[in-house]
Amino acid sequence: MFKWALIFAILALVAGLLGFGGMAGAFAGIAKILFFVGLAFVVLFLILAVTAGKKISGG
Repeated sequence: MFKWALIFAILALVAGLLGFGGMAGAFAGIAKILFFVGLAFVVLFLILAVTAGKKISGG
């Protein structure tokens, strides 16, 4: 997810430099969405890992 967010952010910068404002805004929006979805997955998997670790260790 973060890789694609970075790709879309770079595309937004390039499109903005070339004068394609509409496309740059769209790419930036997609990059923002992908970044926050990736961040949500990181938090979700961190919580799952902690709870699974407690169940395995018996604590």
